[in-house]
Amino acid sequence: MQHMAAKIIDGKALAAQVRDALRPAVAALVARGARPGLAAIIAGDDPASHVYVRNKVRACEEIGVRSESHALPAHASEAAILGRVAALNADVRVHGIVVQLPLPRGVNAERVLAAVSPAKDVDGFHADNLGLLLRGNPRFVPCTPAGVMRLLEQAGVPLAGRRAVVIGRSNIVGKPLALLLLQKDATVTICHSKTAGLAALAREADVLVAAAGAPGLVGAEMVKPGACVVDVGIHRSADGKLVGDVDAAAVAPVAGWLTPVPGGVGPMTVAMLVANTVRATEIALGQTDR
Repeated sequence: MQHMAAKIIDGKALAAQVRDALRPAVAALVARGARPGLAAIIAGDDPASHVYVRNKVRACEEIGVRSESHALPAHASEAAILGRVAALNADVRVHGIVVQLPLPRGVNAERVLAAVSPAKDVDGFHADNLGLLLRGNPRFVPCTPAGVMRLLEQAGVPLAGRRAVVIGRSNIVGKPLALLLLQKDATVTICHSKTAGLAALAREADVLVAAAGAPGLVGAEMVKPGACVVDVGIHRSADGKLVGDVDAAAVAPVAGWLTPVPGGVGPMTVAMLVANTVRATEIALGQTDR
């Protein structure tokens, strides 16, 4: 067995700590008659989506947050989905709303996400919330980037003055994560499928984030020795194993830190969603300013 140099950052353990730390806030809200409530909308029969929603529901219920899932058929129209969003926006028992992507073909996801009330948008995808994040005073930080920042903090990875490279530019992970790293005084480069000389840029990174949605994209030759490598990807390989955007076996001997797949970023994403739902409840009660 090859010596694994990288310190493996345990997202599962940290996610459990994050959820436990929320219990007193949940209890305080329940005592005021406002049990935090999360509603998930899922349209279609994508098996991965159903697993994700189940994980979200379970994480909520474990600490006393009420959750409900609204399953719509694969042929659900955009109007039907928007109608469900409108009903949940108006429901005072629901503090957070998540729309599980992907939505059925022919449904404009952007329009659906824009219809979620910004005060209930616990995924942090609404343009209002992305704007607040850009300005540096977010209402809700998107869950995966928020989870990555907590993992880096927990592992004691230095960010100020360091080079961070983010591979991937989605509004869900790449762009918001780049902003958060920038807020922690890292010097940030965003790479993507059109980037020339990707491997050379990646090798300059003290913190390398793989969020491209390409299995095994990051190999040892792309990693600076001792760098922190964060793997946001999740894919099922031909033999049924869960793998990320990083070739973990190749990268572990080179990196200083590595987040595993599964058990790294994934559990943190769900934990931050629960945290955002508690925050949304506090906002609804006027306990915080936004």
